Amino acid sequence: MEHRAPTGDPMLTARFAPPAVPKLLVHRPELLGRLTAGAQGPLTLINGPAGSGKTVLTAHWAAGGRAPRPPMWLTVEPDDAPGAFWAYVLEALHRGGVALPAAVGRPTRAEGVTRSFLVRLADGLAAAAQPAVLVLDQFDTTQPPATSEGLDFVLRHAAGGLRIVLTSRSDTLLPLHRYRAAGEITEIRHADLRFTDADAEALLGEHRLDISPAGIRLLMERTEGWAAGVRLCALAMQRSADPEAFLRQFAADRTTIADYLLTEVLDAQPPPTQDLLLRVCVTDRVHPELADELTGRDDGARTLARLARDNAFLEQIDASAWYRLHPLFAEVLRAHLRQRCPGLEPRLHGRAARWLARTGRLTEAVLQGAAAGDWQFAAAQLVDNLALGRLLTGLEADPLGRAFAGMPAGTAGAAPALVGAACRLAGQDLPGCEAALRRADACLADGSPTDASLADPAGPATRFGRAFLGVLAGRPADDVTGIERAAADAERLLRELPAHLVAERPELRALLLAHLGAVELGAGRLDRAESTLAAAVAACGRPGTESPHWAALGSLALTELLRGRLRRAAEHAHASLALAERSALPPERRAGIEHLVLAGVAVEQDDLTAARHHFDLVTAAPGPRWDPVTAVRAAVIGARISAAEGDGDAALAALRGVGPEGLPARVVDELAVAESAVHLARDDAAGALRVLDASQDPDGDGPEHAVARARALLAAGRGACAAQALAGVPEDGATTPVRAHAHLLHARIAAADGDDPQAHRRLGEALALARPEELRRMFAESGPWVHRTLGRDPGLARAHGWLTPRAAARAARAPRGDGRTPVVEPLSARETEVLRKAAELLSTEEIAAELYVSANTVKTHLKSIYRKLCVTRRSEAVHRAQDLGML
Repeated sequence: MEHRAPTGDPMLTARFAPPAVPKLLVHRPELLGRLTAGAQGPLTLINGPAGSGKTVLTAHWAAGGRAPRPPMWLTVEPDDAPGAFWAYVLEALHRGGVALPAAVGRPTRAEGVTRSFLVRLADGLAAAAQPAVLVLDQFDTTQPPATSEGLDFVLRHAAGGLRIVLTSRSDTLLPLHRYRAAGEITEIRHADLRFTDADAEALLGEHRLDISPAGIRLLMERTEGWAAGVRLCALAMQRSADPEAFLRQFAADRTTIADYLLTEVLDAQPPPTQDLLLRVCVTDRVHPELADELTGRDDGARTLARLARDNAFLEQIDASAWYRLHPLFAEVLRAHLRQRCPGLEPRLHGRAARWLARTGRLTEAVLQGAAAGDWQFAAAQLVDNLALGRLLTGLEADPLGRAFAGMPAGTAGAAPALVGAACRLAGQDLPGCEAALRRADACLADGSPTDASLADPAGPATRFGRAFLGVLAGRPADDVTGIERAAADAERLLRELPAHLVAERPELRALLLAHLGAVELGAGRLDRAESTLAAAVAACGRPGTESPHWAALGSLALTELLRGRLRRAAEHAHASLALAERSALPPERRAGIEHLVLAGVAVEQDDLTAARHHFDLVTAAPGPRWDPVTAVRAAVIGARISAAEGDGDAALAALRGVGPEGLPARVVDELAVAESAVHLARDDAAGALRVLDASQDPDGDGPEHAVARARALLAAGRGACAAQALAGVPEDGATTPVRAHAHLLHARIAAADGDDPQAHRRLGEALALARPEELRRMFAESGPWVHRTLGRDPGLARAHGWLTPRAAARAARAPRGDGRTPVVEPLSARETEVLRKAAELLSTEEIAAELYVSANTVKTHLKSIYRKLCVTRRSEAVHRAQDLGML
């Protein structure tokens, strides 16, 4: 018997057939399992926007035989009246083999059904032998309330005889809260339907597309996992000669995605809602009041809430009053806006900018002002609100920099000139920054605002901005005093500005102090640099100060290295590296100064493997260019490492690759001292003296120069002259490494003169000074004399066991020319102590007593020593260790 709708029209067979499952399908077993579990209860809701894969997922599930019985299918039409809807439900049940009593009857009028009909239907379903599983596809809020109310009634009174699977773009009018409270609903939402990276990769693979992980990540960023978007992109990439290039150049407004979104989403809305969507698309996020500002109406709150409920590619942000459009939808809307209403977009950006500024949303106001091309307004927002530092540090630096990239260089006004200078500074374009600052100076001298709506360009905020950038753009080699004077001006102006505003900008003092400390470091004022940089570190810690914090720690590490405080230098360097990693600073902003410091520490401690490792990281760093003084220090450290490795040519090349032109005399002397050390490593004392003689510091030779000269003179056999040179090394004004080296040279001079007590005393003083920082390299460079002296004094050797571990490790790695097998593994610190005791001819029990361990522990250590040194007896181990320089 052919059933007809209440209108008399035949039933549309297509509405009872599940859509065909696509041949190219992403299998989603987890979601299919949730559907199967949900069908054990009364209600399953699959809710998501157009193209999110609701129907495909449900059709795949229905075709897979996972339900308790084959589910029945009904595609719901938006214009179904209640009577027509129930007539189609009865037909779906009939076609699915559900036998209902004849007393249930059928709807006779399209407009509605009686409560009696619903009661009879619920009772008939409750009496069925098996529960009926019915899929209602596209069941949305366009259904009349009576339809949802009737469905709820039947579902609750069918006693488990009816199980509904609903797909919809919006939350239905069913009382979902009651089903949730009773635990009788399974929900699969938009977040569950979004494709994962693995899903996208699987779909692309089905389309025979081999896309890189980076390409897949880019696709997912653009589509945010929207299933239809991923599918449409896959189809477009199949037609592209270069699929990866398609992803990089992908523009939603020029693809089938635009047609899909305009037809399925925008055109489905009433004209006032379409107008609102086209106007709010100019912002990344929208508030109801902002929507009213852009539309000139007062329905923003209601319309945005409804669009979010309807999954119209707009969602509420974290239960706040703000909403955001799907980025692809926003991109399509903006293109449509330009086509439909030419010239409106900049005006909308301008309105949004001023509303955002009034409500205290500075960064968004600036971005909108820049998008409107209103450069004076956008720049004035940064200057007047003391936010120039945001162009240089913090998470907002990159988007703000990109926003002002299009500002014409000659834009009138002090504020645009200052913003332009900050942007050039962020890009390390110092000449461009200085040119922009000159334009700002001209505007400040003129004193006339270019826009009556903006603050006085000669006000304290503008003058502070000029002083602030003057400090950060200052070149240490040009005028250290001028930079310090600008920093003082900036600090004074900060005190004239509103205290609450200054408190909200912690990056300002952090940037000022970090740069000033770096300037003082470059000028060789190490004491002042340390105190300024420590103050910079103390001023950091709040969001937005990550970049100056990292820079201050790196400069502080280098300051401590130059002062000979190796432990502190390493601590600050490691802290700087950890901060850069924790803050996810991009590689291009990392100068590698931390690794330079760690390389310098390692070479002075004679750990050449670590030194080379860190220095190679320095040379590979893509960070910003160093100032000339830091470049000199990098060359000096690199040369020390190469010389220690025995590559004198590389060491000299590193030093001579730095041009001395324009460098301060003390920095040129650093190069000369380093080059003299390379000549000494090559047994060229005359060359070392020539280099030092050619270096003339008008302020007088420093302690480092005096020690270098003494080393060269001693190597030339001129001990008396060496001692005279060392008289220029003060005991209090020199760094610890310099003082330790001076004592070591005095010891060698005394030994050469046959004064063993004096040599012994001076060596002990050198070792005592060097011990806290483990300054091993200077002793390694002194040749075998130190070890021979220690070998004759076991007590002194025991007191300075720290001197050998790096030497042992180095010997373990060094190739031997005597045909014997090299050490395959360096000795541990405890094994080295045991070996020293064995060299003193102590018995196993005596060694155990000395080291406070058991005799068995000593035997275990000795066995390990024998294995590592490739020997079988204690005496052989001692001799082998002496040959290798371990003892």
